[in-house]
Amino acid sequence: MREIVLDTETTGFDPESGDRIVEIGALELFNHLPTGETFHVYINPERSMPSEAFQVHGIGPDLLEPPQAPAPGQVTLRDKPVFSAFGQKFLDFVGDAKMVIHNAAFDMKFLNAELRWLGLPQLPWDQAIDTLAIARQRFPGSPASLDALCRRFHIDNSSRTMHGALLDSEILAEVYLELVGGRQPDFGLATVSNTPGSAGNDQWRPSARPTALPPRLTADEQAAHDAFVEKMGDGALWRH
Repeated sequence: MREIVLDTETTGFDPESGDRIVEIGALELFNHLPTGETFHVYINPERSMPSEAFQVHGIGPDLLEPPQAPAPGQVTLRDKPVFSAFGQKFLDFVGDAKMVIHNAAFDMKFLNAELRWLGLPQLPWDQAIDTLAIARQRFPGSPASLDALCRRFHIDNSSRTMHGALLDSEILAEVYLELVGGRQPDFGLATVSNTPGSAGNDQWRPSARPTALPPRLTADEQAAHDAFVEKMGDGALWRH
């Protein structure tokens, strides 16, 4: 089973009002294990960077008004490619895999807006798995931000001083596995190889034993149980 854990950074909240994507970070999981394949790009949004967005992710100081010199670790955007340079490459990377996204509605509306403006196919909404919705369902009334879930599951996010798409995807992959039941959510075995078609790359599923185990109940224990059920009458669950 192939999945893509994905995050974006943007200039704001609404693509229809002129906001654009400035970073995409995505990594591939196969049978819930990272393969090492990633998709990561910074994007020239062809517009200025609002200070409110800059305070969140620290990307594009050269697009502020007035522009700022980049501090160590900050990424400038004027020299980066525009979305049209790799829109199709992004679609090819995702393919038909499920996309694991925290607050999927936000990222999906931006991705589909960018794809629509290029005349490229839209990503189906049912292709997204929203970890925010899963967290709210599992822990109603509790904080469900990525940082809050890291605290809940004891995941180290100390390197996350600001938002960053690829780093957030790496952290989200760990959170996602915990949300769906831990590191091996379907009790599968770890894959031996990440090469498609190789031995050990198929999903493991339990199969029936060739020979049934012998019963552990003694004859006396079975008789005592039958007598107990008899006293409970016809409504006893064990009679059905």
